[in-house]
Amino acid sequence: TPGIIDCHSHAMILGRVNESTLPSTAMVRIADVVNSESVNIERQLAGGVTICNLLHGSSNPIGGQNAVIKLRLGESPNKLIFKKAPQGIKFALGENVKQANWGDKYTTRFPQSRMGVKMFFQNRFGAALAYEKKLKRGKKEGFPVKTNLELGAILEIIKGQRLIHCHSYRQDEILVFLRTMEGFGVRVGSLQHVLEGYKVADEISRHGAGASTFSDWWAYKFEVNDAIPYNGALMHNQGLVVAFNSDDAEMSRRLNQEAAKAVKYGNVPEVEAWKFVTLNPAKLLHIDNMVGSIKVGKDADIVLWNNNPLSIYAKAEKTLIEGVVYYDLQKDEEQRIAIAKERNSLIGQLMLEKNKGSNTQEPKKKERREDHCDTLEQ
Repeated sequence: TPGIIDCHSHAMILGRVNESTLPSTAMVRIADVVNSESVNIERQLAGGVTICNLLHGSSNPIGGQNAVIKLRLGESPNKLIFKKAPQGIKFALGENVKQANWGDKYTTRFPQSRMGVKMFFQNRFGAALAYEKKLKRGKKEGFPVKTNLELGAILEIIKGQRLIHCHSYRQDEILVFLRTMEGFGVRVGSLQHVLEGYKVADEISRHGAGASTFSDWWAYKFEVNDAIPYNGALMHNQGLVVAFNSDDAEMSRRLNQEAAKAVKYGNVPEVEAWKFVTLNPAKLLHIDNMVGSIKVGKDADIVLWNNNPLSIYAKAEKTLIEGVVYYDLQKDEEQRIAIAKERNSLIGQLMLEKNKGSNTQEPKKKERREDHCDTLEQ
């Protein structure tokens, strides 16, 4: 099969994934904190994952810039980044951004309501357009304009140079957000989670956004009470490009099984269900001309399985990225045996040296005790 693509991951990020101090942190970049030494790289390769979309957290209406990476185990952070992937950014709606239930000390940052979230988008996009006018005027009249990295990133969104990946749950918020973006001529790249997407799939389809959702998560907080396991299938039947994401390092290792849930909940054909974790997330990230399927001219990101990949018994035997084997099940098992032998050998040597030390130190302890007794007698 083609390699699995996780459209929503936080797994290989150093430190926190949220810069929560401001409602807009469009200037911060996940690319600056990619953790190339994370154990999750090898674990996810073992699950057939070859590409991850690393996203900022959801504490801000406008979050940080994303980083699409290829899991080239052993490479530097810079070499993990899939440089041909279009730039993106994390947006968010709902309880997280208005800091609901965060505690009494989180009641001052704007916005604190859903209507405030909508107006915040309007304000920052308006500010970005004003910044563009100032830049043009400065260029025309020959005066310098101070660079604003936040507004510059938002301006890239308006110009279609940066894709929005928006954390969302409720149908009302989804509609408000899509219509607000349409007011600025912006088409949203993907709605992330989008657990009430089945209620407004026709509107999402009309707008042209994709849907990167969970297979069967619900009831973990109040605003997801209406989530259902048929969400992915219903949106797919409405013509949306649907992907299943992990949002979780452990789940990313078994996205093949997550894809199978579309067959169980909604009778999605197996080939179409497999696209939920391969070709469809590639489309949402606008990299489907390079990855997401096995085709002449595309990157050789390929996984060899020992069983139907939708089966819970399936294991990835080899995972290749651009034709290079980065995970081999047989070699991994051999390496585990070799590491265990080496560990046992080192422990044996340590114990031997410890015993030698104990034997040589015992008489000295006795002498010290005798000396101490002599001193007391004196």
